[in-house]
Amino acid sequence: MASSSAVAPAVAHLGPRYKWVALTNTTLGVLIVTINMSILLIALPDIFRGIALDPLRPENISYLLWLIMGYLVVTAVLVVTFGRVGDMYGRTRMYTLGFAVFTVFSILLAVTWLQGDAGAIWLISMRVLQGIGGALLLANSTAILTDAFPARQRGLALGINSIAAIAGSFLGLIIGGVLAPVAWHLVFIVSVPIGVGGTIWAWAKLKETSERHEGRIDWWGNVTFAVGLIAVLMGITYGIQPYGGHVMGWTSPTVLVCLIGGVVVLAVFVAIERRVAHPMFHLSLFGIRSFTAGNVANLLSALGRGGLQFILIIWLQGIWLPRHGYDYESTPLWAGIYMVPLTIGFLVAGPVSGYLSDRHGARWYAAGGMIVAAASFLAMGFLPVDFPYPLFALLLAVNGLAMGLFSSPNRASIMNSVPPRQRGAAAGMTATFMNGATVLSIGIFFSMLILGLASTLPAALFGGLTGQGVPADVAGRIAELPPVSTLFAALLGYNPIETLLGPDVLAQVGPQQAGFLTGRSFFPELISGPFADGLFLALGFAAACCFVAAIASLFDTAKPSLAEAEAPGESLGEESGQEPDDAGWGPAPGPSTDLAARPVAVAGRIVAHDDGPATAVLTLVDAGGREADRTTTDDEGRFTLSSDGRSGDYLVIASPRGPGAAAPAVTRVTVNGSPVHIDVVLRERAALPR
Repeated sequence: MASSSAVAPAVAHLGPRYKWVALTNTTLGVLIVTINMSILLIALPDIFRGIALDPLRPENISYLLWLIMGYLVVTAVLVVTFGRVGDMYGRTRMYTLGFAVFTVFSILLAVTWLQGDAGAIWLISMRVLQGIGGALLLANSTAILTDAFPARQRGLALGINSIAAIAGSFLGLIIGGVLAPVAWHLVFIVSVPIGVGGTIWAWAKLKETSERHEGRIDWWGNVTFAVGLIAVLMGITYGIQPYGGHVMGWTSPTVLVCLIGGVVVLAVFVAIERRVAHPMFHLSLFGIRSFTAGNVANLLSALGRGGLQFILIIWLQGIWLPRHGYDYESTPLWAGIYMVPLTIGFLVAGPVSGYLSDRHGARWYAAGGMIVAAASFLAMGFLPVDFPYPLFALLLAVNGLAMGLFSSPNRASIMNSVPPRQRGAAAGMTATFMNGATVLSIGIFFSMLILGLASTLPAALFGGLTGQGVPADVAGRIAELPPVSTLFAALLGYNPIETLLGPDVLAQVGPQQAGFLTGRSFFPELISGPFADGLFLALGFAAACCFVAAIASLFDTAKPSLAEAEAPGESLGEESGQEPDDAGWGPAPGPSTDLAARPVAVAGRIVAHDDGPATAVLTLVDAGGREADRTTTDDEGRFTLSSDGRSGDYLVIASPRGPGAAAPAVTRVTVNGSPVHIDVVLRERAALPR
């Protein structure tokens, strides 16, 4: 294709070190974004004390939820749009802007001076705007890496980057636990020097290594997608809060309107995307089996993994650590430390599985990782609430290894399956599935825990309090409180009994009982049984999601990457770009299938004008007009051709098949011993004049 945009410099011209510069910078960007997804979980008690707001008051639960989830919601909504914008205006430019935006709002978060409701609203607003910078970073980092690395190393690079993303969410717990007790402003200040350095480094060192493609912003698609997804995520957020006399708000008219209305608007969005010339969400990519299977598995994995942090924090911070002698003030830090085996598992398995999947394919690594993860979730569900830590640490490590085993091959397979010019949009779509599923997972996990608590907690509270001399009317009032308040007390590492009873009741029961009621053991032991009921439901759900993700991974038909091209093709027909691509392109059916016997001369993909895979017959013709090879594309438009080891100039003739087939395309290539990779876009056949 004669592109109207300038072709970016080839990665090879930037030197062998450039790909490692891209990897370190994008990994730093992803790390800072994901650290900030979890750093508030541990720091919230100190933040609420700092702005003089009681997190246990029912009317303040919304503030607490939006501080946690507002950042996740905005990144889920915007990553697709920003991936598309990166394809149009430059991925590196948008990525660098993301670093700058993230840094500015980190500063504004750190200088918070307001108190009470105003302080909470300020923090939520700045977190949402900080999330815009995070979305710019997430949407373009994967595409920058995919452009920078050759196919034979792409799984390793994406594995390191994706594991940094997952590990960052757990590192945030430790960082928040260390900094928040010193000064809660440090939780936000810690991102500033990293953001400033990352911005300058990205601006100075990262280069545009892909074509920029002309297009228009799909405003109707953007608006309907944002409105629909925000409505659904808001419905989930408010659904786990009490409503009227119900322990949760799933029957609230507001929640129902958000959920049903959001789904309707998203259906309108799909209809729009099928008709516009420049869609933000390239639905045609779902015609690629590896892309579809990989994203389904990615969504289910995030659905099973997303609420895990909250489960573990509640379990450790609210129950296990106090029962083992830790003060409530120190439980946030120790909760992060005790979850280190999970992070170590991710860090070990991610790069290794990425390296191996580059050579053997992603299918079995991704499926095996999900099966092991499902088994580890089930095993956690059978642990006693007061578990022996070595066994718990072992299961955490196994879960981390399993998620790392899945994540790198899955991400590499998704990115390798799409045409180079769609990498930004594809990365954004994948990030949207993961972030949206994370928010949904939090809602599902909380709902299951609340259901478990609601069935047995009131009786446990009433019996435990009256057994220590608390008047029946006071115990009854406390037992009728929404279970979500107790859940958030455990999440924040609070012992709410002192607040709930008040000084008058504590004085009435006597100093010995008062000391026991407000000590480290009474509240954790009281909620252990009810918590276990909800915990088993939540972990069973996570195991089911991982098992289905394993099945979806088996439908990934991508093969191990071929050797990289050294000589790009010269287009005489409709060629979309001249990048040495694309990993995961396996042999197409036909004479060239036996790669061991017939070395690959040309490999690539045939793409229809709407970016979907196309079916065509490929013929390789030498300079003398003789046919060297003939083959057909596979289900994803991929093919390989052999010249039987002969070098020289050749023509690749793509003859589309099927009713309404596009015009044939011819591409000139030079074969000199290494496979040439081309990506051919077929142009619609012109209508005959009447």
